[in-house]
Amino acid sequence: MPLRATVNCDMGEGYSLYSMGDDTSLMKTIHLANIACGFHASDFMIMDKTVILAKENGVRVGAHPSLPDHQGFGRREMAIEPDELASCFIYQVGALFGFLQRHGLQMNHVKPHGAVYSQTARSPELSRAVVGVSKTFNVAFMGLAGTSHQKAAEELGVKFIAEWFADLEYSPEGALLITKKHDPITLEEVEKRVKKMLAEGLVTTKSGTLPIGEGVEEVSICVHSDTPGTVEIAQTVKRLVDESNRKAGFA
Repeated sequence: MPLRATVNCDMGEGYSLYSMGDDTSLMKTIHLANIACGFHASDFMIMDKTVILAKENGVRVGAHPSLPDHQGFGRREMAIEPDELASCFIYQVGALFGFLQRHGLQMNHVKPHGAVYSQTARSPELSRAVVGVSKTFNVAFMGLAGTSHQKAAEELGVKFIAEWFADLEYSPEGALLITKKHDPITLEEVEKRVKKMLAEGLVTTKSGTLPIGEGVEEVSICVHSDTPGTVEIAQTVKRLVDESNRKAGFA
């Protein structure tokens, strides 16, 4: 059965005078924007400008909190206790919440960034900590289906948005492979992966395919703003998603 789908992108990941990705073009091609909250990238001016850009394009906004690691862009794991991580996330999500309030927007979801995304997917304790932050702000949690993310959301009564990555690799066991720098990927490979996901709910891994997860009827497909050729990738994914949603009667 085809999956209903959206396209999401991690955005606002520059800092001061430095930019990361073409947010202006990408914002025209997505449904959901995960806005960096200052601990791996972004600052108060970039957060404000990115929220305005999302509003102008009718894009729903989620918070994209990270481990406190500017130098490693939040893509290095860190030893951290659940209560520390919850406070770390509340600090960041609260900052974005303020900018959304300023511009008359609602927060849609919380999605962890980088290394902590993988750490929480593996750890029930850390997952409950970060999903608890979504519960605090009364928003959905975006994460990996079939992992501690989904289980914690079910336990805490938080809406879960299953996410799949069009531009990253998955291990033979289905684990997402987080890298500090993203390798290029061809549009042909992206299209093949996306079609398999939308039509059959299958994750392409290094050794074949695996089902995305039990009970998943809707998926949000992520394209990263720092993947080479990201605007073209996002446009390709958006076209395939729109075609699939329309054919399945979701649009």
